[in-house]
Amino acid sequence: MSENTTPEQAATEVNRTLAGDGLSALSGLAGDELLRRYDRALLGVFGTPQRVLVRGSGATVWDADGKAYLDLLGGIAVNALGHAHPFLTSVVSSQLATLGHVSNFFANPTQIALAERLLTLAQAPEGSHVFFTNSGTEANEAAFKLARRNRGTENAPRTRIVALENAFHGRTAGALAMTYKAAYREPFEPLPGGVEWIPAGDVAALHAAVDETVQAVIVEPIQGEAGVIPLPEGYLAEVRKATRAAGALMIVDEVQTGIGRTGAWFASEGVIPDAMTLAKGLGGGVPVGAMIVFGAENSALLSAGQHGTTFGGNPLATAAALATLHVIEHEKLLEHVRETGAWLAEELRALDDVVDVHGRGLLVGIEVEDGLAPHIVQAGLRAGFIVNATGPHTVRLAPPLIVTREQLSTFVAAFPELVADARSLRDAA
Repeated sequence: MSENTTPEQAATEVNRTLAGDGLSALSGLAGDELLRRYDRALLGVFGTPQRVLVRGSGATVWDADGKAYLDLLGGIAVNALGHAHPFLTSVVSSQLATLGHVSNFFANPTQIALAERLLTLAQAPEGSHVFFTNSGTEANEAAFKLARRNRGTENAPRTRIVALENAFHGRTAGALAMTYKAAYREPFEPLPGGVEWIPAGDVAALHAAVDETVQAVIVEPIQGEAGVIPLPEGYLAEVRKATRAAGALMIVDEVQTGIGRTGAWFASEGVIPDAMTLAKGLGGGVPVGAMIVFGAENSALLSAGQHGTTFGGNPLATAAALATLHVIEHEKLLEHVRETGAWLAEELRALDDVVDVHGRGLLVGIEVEDGLAPHIVQAGLRAGFIVNATGPHTVRLAPPLIVTREQLSTFVAAFPELVADARSLRDAA
């Protein structure tokens, strides 16, 4: 393929190349037929997908039937640079043509460069280190094991991990054990024990819970899956104070909020934790996660052989992350996210059908009347908008950081009609 090959021509060439592997047999099929084949071939843990998406450009995606959508979810806060960003595409292609994967018996330059870059962005002190993963849940799994290593002494053992009510930290065993929602946990119990939850934002409950028996406290600066609910101002500082006094670790889950999503590199800026987990937007769509461990003492908690990964830190993923960080910095996207997010919140609050707007930057929760949010998602798809409902009354937006005001204005203008359509869908259900 030449430099002038269009995305459509490239897709056609890929279909030809993979003709013997089944992909060409799907080319040109309507969305309904593709969904039928999906149901027959894939495990049903996600239910029936809403559409079959086949390509994207910037903040727009197209489905198998040719319909365009403004992507205001960004793969759930993953596609920080949108779709088919030319710089990210170029870097990933170049890296894959050079070195795609090596085991962690060997180092690679992109892995080292990304670790150093993250330590600098996090203002981590000397002696801090990074562990790379493939996802947010794996990063939180690593953090869970780090917490378990803060054992205390034989005479004064530490056995408890404190999380917040309505927290979501992932689906693997350790990450799930720290996740609040019983419906997620109970089908898989017994899970690792010793985890308890306190009300989010309640400083008195925090200080009452955190003592010398606690291994770690884990918090999300904004509880995304709970409805895009920010922790109260000053609460993270109180967590830092309580954990430091008790000798417990402070772990900040920035999987959804990190890497510019809120208009800062990290939503917890101003507080230095003991560990921070990242993923989602870090690779701009390429799977990569990280656990940053702050300080030499904390870094020593996990020694050689106590944790590992086959794919984590591979050259392809770390090159993608470096490219993503480069674009965010050089295109001044942090400033864009702060300004655009504030403007969007103000525009939405002015609408009659919006009860409240919360979040930060381009992680936005729109409160509507109870029971309406899932129907707004359906109405949005019909009108060409991809959004998400975190519950019966919250619509979540997490668009690419490159989304423009002009694009967002189309959603704001359409929102009253989406609400009216959603009410019709609800009443007909």
